[in-house]
Amino acid sequence: MAEVELRRVSKAYKDTTAVDDLSLGIKDREFVALLGPSGCGKTTTLRMLAGFIRPDSGQILVDGKDITDVPPERRPTAMVFQSYALWPHMTVADNIAFGLRLRRLPKAEVDERTTRMLTVVGLPGVTKRYPSQLSGGQQQRVALARALVLGPKILLLDEPLSNLDAKLRVRMRDEIRRIQQELQITTVYVTHDQEEALTMADRIAVMNKGVLQQVGDALDIYDRPATAFVADFIGSSNLLSGTLSVAGGSAVARIGDARVPVEADGLADGALVTVSARPEDMEVLRVPVPDGFRLEDTRLVNFGAYKRLLGRHPVLGQLEARVPKSFRLGEEPVFVRFTRARAFPSADGDRS
Repeated sequence: MAEVELRRVSKAYKDTTAVDDLSLGIKDREFVALLGPSGCGKTTTLRMLAGFIRPDSGQILVDGKDITDVPPERRPTAMVFQSYALWPHMTVADNIAFGLRLRRLPKAEVDERTTRMLTVVGLPGVTKRYPSQLSGGQQQRVALARALVLGPKILLLDEPLSNLDAKLRVRMRDEIRRIQQELQITTVYVTHDQEEALTMADRIAVMNKGVLQQVGDALDIYDRPATAFVADFIGSSNLLSGTLSVAGGSAVARIGDARVPVEADGLADGALVTVSARPEDMEVLRVPVPDGFRLEDTRLVNFGAYKRLLGRHPVLGQLEARVPKSFRLGEEPVFVRFTRARAFPSADGDRS
């Protein structure tokens, strides 16, 4: 298939920088998700890859060849849009075959490729239906087949599941991953849904305000976030602001008169930091311990397989811990202890 490389790519609209000096390599046959909140630059990046938008600076390469100025129709890419963009007056077969007919391929080849691609996406026998006669999931598969039938080296998907209900999204993300694995096609997938990215992609590129924050697999992104933004955006985190104290190879964050042991990753003594601790890294206790914090105004939120304990500490503020579904609140006090917390540089800088 194809390797893709973005070298220091930037794009601005008037006074807004959509993508800021982004460099990213995508391996042959790899599935990479561009993940981030609305306005982070992920769709702009995808459209630059497709050729619909030209970067202000930087290069886009496929297999080492610069395609920055190559028009969309001459790129080895195919794109599936959020809206599917199916022709309502055409049958399923005609929608899929449209691009092949533009290439003036023989009718027998067009029919064979169309039929084969419908089988790949799991929709044999719907060739004569119209888009209005299909479910949302079926329309999404037709849009995917229309992109893949052209034989692209690179598949680009722009939030293709956002119009589907929750259960269908789960089923369709499994289908997309299956098809990508079957065809062994290099894929770039844009989403704001972290669950989609974590479950589908080989690697995830997290973006915020046009800047690439971190690239890694699901475990890297979740367990070893590189920035406070990634720690906050991926999963749930308790976020606290404090000052770092480093002594004797250990580090704690000073938050008022509270002290929280942290992994500081080489940050300097006295640095202003943001501390992140996952709810599952908060141990819940019924008795006081030296490094524990008593919670007030506690309540439970039931997630079915587990519960979240919410409570307030006078200094640390609102805290959240994951507890078993059997956990119950009683008259006795509740304490939490940080079993793992990470410190990141605060946006406010450094005191030292």
